[in-house]
Amino acid sequence: MKRFLSLTLVVTLASSTSAFSGSIESACNSSDRSAANRQLCGCIQDVADLTLQNGDQRLAASFFRDPHKAQEVRQSDRASHESFWQRYKNFGQTAEVYCRG
Repeated sequence: MKRFLSLTLVVTLASSTSAFSGSIESACNSSDRSAANRQLCGCIQDVADLTLQNGDQRLAASFFRDPHKAQEVRQSDRASHESFWQRYKNFGQTAEVYCRG
């Protein structure tokens, strides 16, 4: 019985988490980048789920649609953008190592 409840809890948490995530994977899959494929985009999303909060993921996903926005955020004087950029750099470095094929 305990095992069943634990498994149910894990499945519930996993499905509720995936309902709120996936913005980077979706943006990656719909991008026109030649290297983008389901496996790579899924891997990048897995790293995002481990390293970025949902709001950070939404902002990062917007860079696929508007690459200039990344430059604006990187050069911004706002403290929130500076702290985001540090998290984003960590995400990028981690994804590069973890998703390297």
